[in-house]
Amino acid sequence: MSLPILGANTLSSGFSVANSVRMNGDARMTITPSTADADKWTFSCWVKRSVISSGSQTLFSAIDPSNNLTELRFNSDDKIDYYSHDGSSYTGRLNTNRVFRDVAAWYHIVAVWDSANGTAGNRMRLYINGVEETSFATDTNPSSGQDSYVGANLPHYVGDKGDAGQYFKGYMAEVYYCNGQAYAASDFGEFDEDSPTIWKPKDASGLTFGTGGFYLDFEDSANLGNDANGGTDLTESGLAATDSSTDTPTNNFATMNPLYKAPDANTFSEGNCQVVTHSDNYFGSASTIGVASGKWYFEVEFDSGASIGMAGITSDPQADAQGDKHLGKLIDSYGIYGSSGNFLGPSDGSASYGSAISDGEIVGVYMDLDNNKIYFSVDGSLVSATGKTIVAPASTANTGLYFFGVGDGSSGSVTMKCNFGGCSAFTVSSGNTDDNGYGNFEYSPNITGDGSAKKFYALCTKNLAEYG
Repeated sequence: MSLPILGANTLSSGFSVANSVRMNGDARMTITPSTADADKWTFSCWVKRSVISSGSQTLFSAIDPSNNLTELRFNSDDKIDYYSHDGSSYTGRLNTNRVFRDVAAWYHIVAVWDSANGTAGNRMRLYINGVEETSFATDTNPSSGQDSYVGANLPHYVGDKGDAGQYFKGYMAEVYYCNGQAYAASDFGEFDEDSPTIWKPKDASGLTFGTGGFYLDFEDSANLGNDANGGTDLTESGLAATDSSTDTPTNNFATMNPLYKAPDANTFSEGNCQVVTHSDNYFGSASTIGVASGKWYFEVEFDSGASIGMAGITSDPQADAQGDKHLGKLIDSYGIYGSSGNFLGPSDGSASYGSAISDGEIVGVYMDLDNNKIYFSVDGSLVSATGKTIVAPASTANTGLYFFGVGDGSSGSVTMKCNFGGCSAFTVSSGNTDDNGYGNFEYSPNITGDGSAKKFYALCTKNLAEYG
């Protein structure tokens, strides 16, 4: 497995998307519009996946009681499958050849149904990150004038396929459904003028939505199904205000990476911000983003099993994930251990450091790569104002980067609720941001360490553009 890289759609300048919604595998939004145009419409959304290769995950669907439906989904092979099915056969289908398994980046997906189009090959169109997809395992366009089920007087779902339980798992932003219009990807996004391979959202005001159309910007945490275009709100299920996120296509926050896992799989949830380690594992996971410079902060609540919990950093999460390699056991890996509060460094060294950590306490990790130091706090109080020295990123054995990491240090299971600032796995009551105004933390990212005031930042692309 290769190291993760930031997706091309994370440029921080220009139009800014404020919010997304986190969908945890039991959430959806529903609306049943009046009968409208069923042979021409466009659906557009930005998504960041949390779970891959685990059954089908629906982004948008319309379905009748006989299971006739139109659906846009990631299938169990992680391909994008866009189709309409009348109960006996597909009346139109585009199933991609390539797969979409990046859990670190945002994808922009646009699906168009325009069955009255005089060019048969343009009656169904699919765009990914601004480019029309042309390579399909199945490429069946509808006959002229063929209705889909989208636009009919049927339940329309965002994030699920009716009662089939094919929930989307991840983050979703900038959701548009425009009935009666065949829009292109360029109506919702644009390539950056300075970096022409970078696709980014743009202000899409001025669109025509038609009957039953909607725009979800997720900016109202008390009403995540709010139609920001002024139409009928969608009915929410499985969502809470805490699922409102500032992790967006224009400011991509780190999460834990489920591809970094020990041989016996750990369990990930809450948009990859909660990790439950397997009873035989020592490694939990590492962040999707690695860094080589700057000052960075994240926090983790040891929800249960704190006595064996660990939090810290690693320069080689792939190696850590092989077998019983807990944080601090391999070279260029450092952590704090729950049962004793000891500091663990390279080659399994252990040094007296703090006190035992209890269930429910929040560990803060402050990674200073400008001075090659690491600090830890427990419930906002520094364990020591003297930082522990770490190997400079450029001198690490493999990646030249450091990643935040969690795990356990002994047999048993530990539940760790992580917070990179974009969407926490635990309830944040204090509402601290970094000095750029990014992140939402329980405790301040700013400390006095080694006699100097130090400001640490949320690990997100807007901060990386300035400090990374």
